[in-house]
Amino acid sequence: MAIREPVFKPYNQQQILAIPPTLDELIPDSHPVRVVNEVINKISIEPLLKAYHIKGSSSYHPQLLLKVLVYGYLTNIYSSRKLAAACRESIYFMWLSSMSYPDHNTINRFRGVRLKHALRSVFEDVVKLLAAEGLLSIEEINTDGTKIEASANKYTFVWKKSIQTNKEKMKKQLTHIWEYAQQVASDEDKMPEPPDFKQIDSEKVKQAVEQLNEKLAGRKDIDKKVKDKLNYVTKNYPQNIARYEAQEAILGERNSYSKTDTDATFMRMKEDHMKNGQLKPGYNVQISTSNQFIVNYTIHPNPTDTTTLKIHLEQHVSSFGKAPKKLTADAGYGSEENYQLLEDQKVEAFVKYGMFDKQQKGKYNSKSPFGADKLFYNQQQDCYICPMGQQMLSIGSYTKKTTTGFKQTLKRYQARNCENCPMRAVCHKSKENRIIEINENLNRLKQNAFEKLNSEEGIQRRKKRCYDVEPVFGNIKQNHGFRRFRLRGKEKVAIEWGLLAIAQNIRKKAA
Repeated sequence: MAIREPVFKPYNQQQILAIPPTLDELIPDSHPVRVVNEVINKISIEPLLKAYHIKGSSSYHPQLLLKVLVYGYLTNIYSSRKLAAACRESIYFMWLSSMSYPDHNTINRFRGVRLKHALRSVFEDVVKLLAAEGLLSIEEINTDGTKIEASANKYTFVWKKSIQTNKEKMKKQLTHIWEYAQQVASDEDKMPEPPDFKQIDSEKVKQAVEQLNEKLAGRKDIDKKVKDKLNYVTKNYPQNIARYEAQEAILGERNSYSKTDTDATFMRMKEDHMKNGQLKPGYNVQISTSNQFIVNYTIHPNPTDTTTLKIHLEQHVSSFGKAPKKLTADAGYGSEENYQLLEDQKVEAFVKYGMFDKQQKGKYNSKSPFGADKLFYNQQQDCYICPMGQQMLSIGSYTKKTTTGFKQTLKRYQARNCENCPMRAVCHKSKENRIIEINENLNRLKQNAFEKLNSEEGIQRRKKRCYDVEPVFGNIKQNHGFRRFRLRGKEKVAIEWGLLAIAQNIRKKAA
């Protein structure tokens, strides 16, 4: 009986093809790389061309490098070295680059320098192209934010509170030495009154140290501990205060920054792999979406979403010439300043405020029945009625500014006589007659928001926001593994996120 041998398909690496296939033939018609090529070919690259000098050696075409970068971010290749390698190894990158092989320095320089002033224009052109195809709306958007870790050392931090504490110690030490100098000074060579150390700067510290040394350094009867303190102050304080001033200039309105990326602020990250809520340097990324396409993006150093909306809305106006008609957002944006901003811009806002969800679930309880929001208001007499039926009359109003400079007007109402009230102990803890403060504008805006959010359209928009904007962050972070920026500095971080936004939009179009 003959033994059968296995049969294999022909295999010959030296086989010569009469008509070798082109790269285009090897790429499927429905492959996402074709969508990247099609979209980049349709948009204007005029802003990119302005980033190149007329003189000098020839450069790789910016359209080529842009396609390589966008397709790299679409396929989770973020490293310039890996992108350079892909141009030699992947048929998709070879096809995009037309068999050109830019090195990693060229790709990195294009991303960090050439795209600095041009990427926003490229992103806007992509959005307008998709809007023209009916895939997204520029006028009806959903807004949300997330924190993404910066490419910075987690332990090289600078804290504003630490600087303030150290400056207070410096004030006390200088005051103590000055007082000692006044005690030991002779009648004919008295120390002047100490400088005002409430606000110290490098010049004031330098003058104080020089004066103290002039009066105490040459004396032999000076206390040894004071002498040691003076030596330490002379050696360290002038350079320390100069360093603190430089750090405060970098901090600005922030509470912290990282020394390895001074634009990054320490924030608490939800996706902390240590599961201990550790503070890390990062950026607050704000996006607006429509049908899971990114319509607008901005990068912020502050960890809370509340103060980001103004800049985010200004960017939308700058990009598309007008504010959106409708905007939906969660309770992180529900402040008086934001409500007023949206009202002034004539944007129909579906934005929650802090206690909205609890009110919906019936879990909201504000010192019932003694909370100011539970008291009856008599509009004709402009007074509130306390739980005992006593009138609380208006005693004036005042204006205060928030940390962002927004002016709030609060109206004050005071009860006539709380002295013998049996409910006083549970109503309020003030020694005087009870005073309540009412922000009438905020109450009006919250009432408008409540009515809009509970309308039929508001309910639909609240539902849609959850599966429109939030999945975009989830897709970029979870499915495509982008949880940490590769570049440093706010400008370069904005470039990197812009490339991610373009990639997300093209990926969605291809799907």
